[in-house]
Amino acid sequence: MSISAPPVPAQLVVSVLGADWDAFWPALGRDLESLFGPADYERGPIPFTYTSYYDAELGAPIARRLLGYERTVSQDGLAAAKRATNALERKYARTDGRRTCNIDPGLLTQERLVLATGKNFTHRVYLGDGIFADLTLIFQNGDWRSLPWTFRDYASPEIQSPLHELRALHKRKLAALETQNTTR
Repeated sequence: MSISAPPVPAQLVVSVLGADWDAFWPALGRDLESLFGPADYERGPIPFTYTSYYDAELGAPIARRLLGYERTVSQDGLAAAKRATNALERKYARTDGRRTCNIDPGLLTQERLVLATGKNFTHRVYLGDGIFADLTLIFQNGDWRSLPWTFRDYASPEIQSPLHELRALHKRKLAALETQNTTR
């Protein structure tokens, strides 16, 4: 019999894709901090060259910013984070409804990266309110490992390198939380 226990908190990671950054940045960055607290990690813009899937909607050339936030979050908060970022996508949309940015929150732990999405697929787990969890990467033997469905950009060194940095940052946060808990 398994005994349930709360999981360790996760590092919230937010990926923002866009082409016309002047249309929404830095205002979007401030809105994200209003939702998730101060950012303590930012990388980008990183050129997004693996697909033209978003070009018609976002424009081109597309680049990504990868953000991490100071406070850790509960692992059951992924769907709420996605609903909040969906609202921001609508806020910054063009008058014709096309998005200027694509915002994908995810949870990084020492074992995995899980992204939130509104699209169902065979490997995605439904969380509720139209949001699915996508197990994007796993961490094994000191490195991120792609899965058969991992998006090509997340399998690339350009994204995995910052994810290594975010994982190290998360590890330090967990150690600090452990120290706080043992000194109480």
